[in-house]
Amino acid sequence: MSEPSRYKFLKPEAVARLKNLSLTARSVVEGFISGLHKSPYRGFSVEFAEHREYTPGDNIRYLDWQALGRTDRLYIKQFEEETNLRSTILLDTSASMGYSSKGGVSKLEYGCFLAAALGYLMVKQQDSVGLVTFDNEIRNNIPPRGSETHLNVLLRRLEEVRPGEVTKVGGIFHRLAETLKRRGLIIIISDLYDDPKEVMRGLRHFRHKRHEVILFHLFDRSELDFPFDRLTQFIDLETDERLQVDPKYVRDEYLAQIEAFINGYRRECSEGHIEYVVTDTSMPYEKMLTEYLGRRKRFS
Repeated sequence: MSEPSRYKFLKPEAVARLKNLSLTARSVVEGFISGLHKSPYRGFSVEFAEHREYTPGDNIRYLDWQALGRTDRLYIKQFEEETNLRSTILLDTSASMGYSSKGGVSKLEYGCFLAAALGYLMVKQQDSVGLVTFDNEIRNNIPPRGSETHLNVLLRRLEEVRPGEVTKVGGIFHRLAETLKRRGLIIIISDLYDDPKEVMRGLRHFRHKRHEVILFHLFDRSELDFPFDRLTQFIDLETDERLQVDPKYVRDEYLAQIEAFINGYRRECSEGHIEYVVTDTSMPYEKMLTEYLGRRKRFS
């Protein structure tokens, strides 16, 4: 496929680095496909579905030797249980995602870079990917497809994304769980600034509908470290509520609460069989993806 290098969120140098992830990503995706097909009826619908061109790392048991004899090219037989992955990226575009510290990228910009990279990897390995952006409403809903033209549509839409209204994560998840009828992989990129109980109910709704779920919990580094050392006015980006405090009097309590916030999600996601990944905007997204995919490949 030609490289979609003219877009802000997918530069040529990033594409070059992402190419090195393709083989790892393919094996990880096959693990998700396997998870989607775990059911009491496994094996009841294994009819031949289609061919796709062989890529290094594919299981050679499914090579079509007759097709090789006819075309002199290697093709893999795909069956109904093994067809390519259908994934949907849910990107939180609420006002709180617009936060950035020290002149760095905002959480929303980082989320767009991450969404673009994941979309590129999915399409490159012939999987389909869709995009939903939301705050307290669904702002964009682009169904999954797997063509290069479709990837360009997603990248153009990411260029148009701006921080929106207040967060309504839990309610949005419930709505999407009811409308995404075909089982697939749900990839969520959000700071999750909503009632954790409501968020988890929404996540469990996806699992109830037998989707696989990856949750990228995104922070600005200052939200994790609280580096402030002088009298500071904090502004809620979603409500415009303002609070002036001396950081030294609240630092310990704040850090304890943010740790409990993260650990609560980590525990609940583990119990709900949801992939939970904490990241922050100080870590290059391709490095974070490399480390995440490498860990998941080792334990899949």
